[in-house]
Amino acid sequence: MEWRFTDDRPIWQQLTEQLTLRILKGEYPPGSRLPAVRELAAQAGVNPNTMQRALAQLESDGLAAGGRTAGRTVTEDAAVIEAAKKARAQEAVALCLQILEELGYSKPDALEFMKEELKHE
Repeated sequence: MEWRFTDDRPIWQQLTEQLTLRILKGEYPPGSRLPAVRELAAQAGVNPNTMQRALAQLESDGLAAGGRTAGRTVTEDAAVIEAAKKARAQEAVALCLQILEELGYSKPDALEFMKEELKHE
């Protein structure tokens, strides 16, 4: 997965989101060791301190654990990962509904759009 950044939010927040997504998608499986701060920073093209802040946020969110010398690992708690996945999905749905509402559509309209989209799969 490529690292992508925008100018609308701090880089460390974007790094946290992208690392979270990698965990939720299973690119970093539960219990696996995360790459070192410097390695991740080099891959993303950011300062190691910025990456350190993102990883600290992952720990705060309960998605990673570890320390300075032992490195970090992805949580083995499947409930934490599932809760984060569900929260991310709910955010996506809320954003979709907000956009449709701004366009003048109702929630039942949104449901119909979803049903139509699922028919095309």
